[in-house]
Amino acid sequence: MSALIEPQQIAHESEIVWLESIDGLDYVRQSLDRLQNRRGRPPYHRDGRMVGYATLASSARASRASGTFLRRVFWLLPHDRDQQPEGSYASSSPSEAIDPRTISPKVTGHKTQRSAGPPSPAMRELGITLPEG
Repeated sequence: MSALIEPQQIAHESEIVWLESIDGLDYVRQSLDRLQNRRGRPPYHRDGRMVGYATLASSARASRASGTFLRRVFWLLPHDRDQQPEGSYASSSPSEAIDPRTISPKVTGHKTQRSAGPPSPAMRELGITLPEG
């Protein structure tokens, strides 16, 4: 989950590779995966689709225990807002979802009003909003 990603875990990122345009995406899911290499498209074993991934600089060191590298992967599930605008996440988003416009190498990104969904009536009444991308 994005809230659990620590800056030191992504300190060796060199690039974010988007596999599709993020212009029409309100949010992407973000996770840290243990992968065999620093660069290249990682294997994908979830439902849905991979939207992007991070590559690492040559200075990134593999884990001593597993010989793998921690890399971010960005993905969406079939029931996410981009495929089902009136579905489960019509007015909310999953906990690991962040606005893709706030992501860059070494920056975890964050939720915005766009990624979180339309404000609830209670939030509107209190004047609570999230930052825009």
